[in-house]
This record gives sequence, structure tokens and C-alpha cells, in this order.
Amino acid sequence: MNAIISEPPFIRPDWPAPQTVLAAASTRLGGYSAAPFDGFNLGDHVGDEAPAVAANRTLLCASLALPAEPAWLNQVHGVRVVHSDAVNAGGACAADACWTDRPDAVCAVLTADCLPVLFSAGDGSCVAAAHAGWRGLAGGVLEATVAALPVPPQQLIAWLGPAIGPTAFEVGDEVRTAFCDADAAAAAAFAPASRDGHWLADLYLLARQRLAVAGLSAVFGGGICTVSDSRRFFSYRRDGASGRMASLVWLRAG
Repeated sequence: MNAIISEPPFIRPDWPAPQTVLAAASTRLGGYSAAPFDGFNLGDHVGDEAPAVAANRTLLCASLALPAEPAWLNQVHGVRVVHSDAVNAGGACAADACWTDRPDAVCAVLTADCLPVLFSAGDGSCVAAAHAGWRGLAGGVLEATVAALPVPPQQLIAWLGPAIGPTAFEVGDEVRTAFCDADAAAAAAFAPASRDGHWLADLYLLARQRLAVAGLSAVFGGGICTVSDSRRFFSYRRDGASGRMASLVWLRAG
């Protein structure tokens, strides 16, 4: 088990969060995992060797100077939102979003095409991370996250992290129907694909639409496609066997 790069690079959200709110998204660069999980795989459920994942998670904490181990979720493509205390109590916590109002608690989600969404209160009183694949997005995981936070939606900002882009995410009629039945405006997020009955879906636009309906007007990020950049990003759609990146947000004490 050899490190490819000792100090992994991270994407820092370009959003107007308070200085007490810290956030980052990992790439696949660096780390200890061997192919096909090379190299900075943070998912412990994808078939990678456990010692490599553990070493990558240790490297993550050290590289970002995290104040605590991230609150790792057992993501199930659902809409459940939990407080960081529930995760840190121990045991597997089946949920797709985590929030906290406690300094030095780290919210995190793992993705490899699904959309990670980070949230911050404008006053820095709370933060959240949500995992939004199409099922969770259609089911309302972003709305559930907004509702769980103890501030009005108008006081929240959100950042859309790396995900499968609108030229790569081909879906069937059932996915388009799931969104359009809930909101006719969602039709704008689907373009006809080359195959009959298939569509190219824009997860970023769908998320922005959902967040706008939930009351958020300050939404940043989007536009980084995991499928088209195999050097920097894992992609389950592209590769099948794939590692996972992490998107994290936390409150700095003091």
C-alpha cells in the first residue's frame, strides 16, 4: 500500500459563507488505494481494501486539519436527515443528510456521480451536507434538509459540488416523469437523448429548482462533471467499480 501523492488536493466552495464555516470536496488524487479505487477513495462499502480506506480517511483528517472524524453516514438514496450527534453516538446511521449546530462536528457525504450539496446559515449558526442522487432529489432530500435546519430558508446558502453533468446523465422516462409530475418546470432540466424514451438530465438545474421552491435564492457551484474528468473524479456511471469522494462542512470553534 503506497501513497500516490502524499498531500491530496481539494476543491474549496466558492460561496459567501462566514469565516467560521469551513468546507471542502475531495478528488481522487493522492491517497493509498489501488486500482480501480485509485487513489483517494473514502468509501468503505465499495470493495476497496479496508486498510487503504482507513489510511485515506486518516489522510483526509490530517490534510484538512479536521477537528473530528467526519460523521460518516450509511447513505441509502433516501430523504432522512440526522443531526451529527445521532451519527457520532456510534453504529451505522442510515441517512442521506447530516446537519450540525455544534462547533468541531464535521458533516460529510460520499459521492461518485450523485450530487453533494453543502448548506450554511448566513450567520454561521449551523451547516449541513446532503447526498442527492436522482432518487433522493426527486424524493425531497434537499427540502428535508432545509426543513431540518433551525433557521429560515431565506437565511441559508447552498453549494453544489461535483456530480454527473447534463451531457452525461442519460435516464429513462421514469426519471423524467418522477420530477415532472411533481413540478412541470422540471421539464426544462431534460433534453432528448439519442435513444427513444431516454433523456439527458441536468441534476444541477433540478437541484436549483428544488432549492428555489424551498425558499433558497443563494445557490452556488455546479458545473463540475465527474464523468468527463477521469483524472480528478471517481464516476460510478463511467467506471462501474469506483471509489467515492467526500464533501464536508463544519463549524470552527471560537
